[in-house]
Amino acid sequence: CSTVKQDSRLINIHAGFNFLKTCPKQPPVKYNVSNFALMEFSFEALILIAVVFLLAAFIHGSIGFGFPMVATPLLALFTDIQTAIVLTLIPTLLVNLISIISEGNILVAARRHFLLALFAMLGSAVGTQILLTVNSDIFKGLLGVVIIIYLFSEKIKLKYSWIREQPKFSKCTFGLSAGILGGLTNVMAPVLIIYSLESKYSKSETVQASNLCFLLGKIIQIFLFFINDKFSLNEFSTFSAMLLVTLIALYGGIAVRNKIKGKAYKKILRLLLFILAIMLLIQVSI
Repeated sequence: CSTVKQDSRLINIHAGFNFLKTCPKQPPVKYNVSNFALMEFSFEALILIAVVFLLAAFIHGSIGFGFPMVATPLLALFTDIQTAIVLTLIPTLLVNLISIISEGNILVAARRHFLLALFAMLGSAVGTQILLTVNSDIFKGLLGVVIIIYLFSEKIKLKYSWIREQPKFSKCTFGLSAGILGGLTNVMAPVLIIYSLESKYSKSETVQASNLCFLLGKIIQIFLFFINDKFSLNEFSTFSAMLLVTLIALYGGIAVRNKIKGKAYKKILRLLLFILAIMLLIQVSI
């Protein structure tokens, strides 16, 4: 059987998951990230990825965001963060577009949230470039700590009034921060949830602002992965079949979201933040 050339960035694929087809009677193979497009996925692997996409898309539809937030940690259980991000790039673009359109008034939303999304895109470019050269586990741990501090900020009486008092500065700050974290970990949602809650955004405003940031961030991320040979046109054909599953689950989630009241929605967001923080901290500690 042929072997795959290795470099300093190697993906450890556990044989038990049978994620990739390997030569028979051989130990788990270490695959070069730059040769990712050349890998052949097993049928079981494609089913597993489809299930992850289905779950992540339904959750995204029900709360307005969360596709990469759910899919990335699950995929990262049997691959590395870089590969997990590559796997979610195209489905995330589709999910973001539909989520923005589903809330209506697209041009109004684009004008209102343009500055936030622009800085999210710039931050994503910075974060992605760092991800290509530096291990991002430490940044996932930092993100978890920041979320915990926010959730308990009411008890320690931290004030966020400056967010509404200085809207342009806060959009630049939170957009850039969300983008950097998104580029490093594929997760912008916590920072954008904090911004949305403190800005007193409605459910619709939160959904459109967040997805616009995700959309521009993913576009620049695809470009950077492509020019660094981490993503090729082969991935488009490989995962095009997954888009139907993603669409069905997404629309199912949107139907559920329309029945959720505003107060319950905010409670769900806070609970989701807490769960995400714990997941990030556990993943870093393992």
